[in-house]
Amino acid sequence: MRVVVVFALLLSLMLTGMPISIALGLTVLSFMFTLTDVRTESVALKLFTGIESFEIMAIPFFILAGNFLTHGGVARRMIAFATALVGHWYGGLALAGVVACALFAAISGSSPATVVAIGSVILPAMVAQGFPKRFGAGVITTSGSLGILIPPSIPMVLYAVSTNSSVGKLFIAGIVPGLALASLLGATTFYRAWRNDYPRMPKATFRERIDAFRNSIWGILLIVIVIGGIYSGLFTPTEAAAVSAVYAFIVAVFIYKDLKLSDVPRVLLSSANLSAMLLYIITNAVLFSFLMTYENVPHALAQWMIDQGFGWIGFLLIVNLLLLIAGNVMEPSSIILIMAPILFPVAIKLGIDPIHFGILMTVNMEVGLCHPPVGLNLYVASGIAKMGITELTVAVWPWLLTMLGFLVIVTYWPGLSLWLPRLLGM
Repeated sequence: MRVVVVFALLLSLMLTGMPISIALGLTVLSFMFTLTDVRTESVALKLFTGIESFEIMAIPFFILAGNFLTHGGVARRMIAFATALVGHWYGGLALAGVVACALFAAISGSSPATVVAIGSVILPAMVAQGFPKRFGAGVITTSGSLGILIPPSIPMVLYAVSTNSSVGKLFIAGIVPGLALASLLGATTFYRAWRNDYPRMPKATFRERIDAFRNSIWGILLIVIVIGGIYSGLFTPTEAAAVSAVYAFIVAVFIYKDLKLSDVPRVLLSSANLSAMLLYIITNAVLFSFLMTYENVPHALAQWMIDQGFGWIGFLLIVNLLLLIAGNVMEPSSIILIMAPILFPVAIKLGIDPIHFGILMTVNMEVGLCHPPVGLNLYVASGIAKMGITELTVAVWPWLLTMLGFLVIVTYWPGLSLWLPRLLGM
C-alpha cells in the first residue's frame, strides 16, 4: 500500500508538468519524512555515495565530445563518405543518412545529437533532390536513435551506474545489435525507395570513395580509439570518454578548423548545462532507488513473479510492455534510472544475463525516442524538417515497426547481444 502511495504521488506531480527530476526528489523526501523513520543523515549520505561513481564521470566527457564533433564539421564529412559508398543505390541519399547516423552514433553517444548533426545537413539535400520530406524525416528520426545503441552510449553508462554492471561489456555488446538494427533500417529505406522509384545518385569512382574516406578519417578514428582502447585495456570507459573529448576538441578546432576557438566557451557551456541536468536526475533517481530498496520492492516483485510462475520469457514480455508504456511519458535517462534498479534484481533472479538485459532496455529507449508524446527525436527532427509532430509521427511508422520487430529479436535471442563479448572473452 505504501508503494502505491509513492507511485501515485510521483505520477500526480508529473501530470502537473513538473520536471521528472524534481518530481522524483519531492516524492522521495515527502514519503521518507512522513511515512518512514529514515534519518536525514542517511539520506544525505546516500545522495553523496550514490553519485560518487567513477563511471558517472564518463557522461559529461561523452557529451562534450559529441558537442565538439556536432559543431566541428565531422557530420558533413561522414555524410560525404556514406554517400560515396551507397549513394548509387535506390534512395541513395536516404541510405547515406542511415550509414552516416550509424557512423556518427559511434562517436556521439546521443540520439538527439545524431539527429541534429546528420539531419540538418542531409534533409535539405534530400528535399532538393526530389525526396518527399516525410520520407527523409522518417529515415533520420529513426536512424538517429542508433546514437544510444552503438557505443559509446550515455544511457548504457546510466544503466551500468544503476546496476553496477560493466560499462565496457555493455559497449562491446551493443556493437552487433547496433549494426543489425542499422542494416534493418537501411533495408526498410531501400525497399520503400525501390518501390516508389526515389532518386539515385551517380556511382562514385574508387578515387572519390578514397578521398571521402580520407576527409572523414579523423572522425572515424575516434571509434577505433574508444572501442579499441577499452577492449585492449589501454584505458577504462571513463578514461576513454576523457580521451574522446580532448581528441574531438583537437579535430574540430585544429584539424578540420570548422570550430573557432571563440566558439569553444559556448560548446563548453552547452555541455555543462546538459551534464548538470543529467546529474541532477541521477541524484534524485538514486534517492528513489534507495526508497524502493528500503520498501523491499525489488525482492517482493521478484518473489511475486516466481510465485505466479512467470519464467524469463513472460518476465521480458512484461518488461517490454512496461518500458514502452513508460516511453510515452518519460525520456530515456529517467526511465533507466527509475526502472533499472527495480527490474534488474528480478531479471538476475530469473537467470537473465545483466548485459543482455541492459541492451534490451536500451533498444526500448530507442523506440521511445521515436514516438509521441515525449519522443525527443521527433521534436528535434520536427524542428529541422519544419513538420508538425502528428505528421512526423505518421512518417516514422514504417521504420518504427521495423524497430519493434527488432526489439522482439533482441529480447528472445540473447546471443545477439552476448556473442561478441563472449568471443572477446569478456
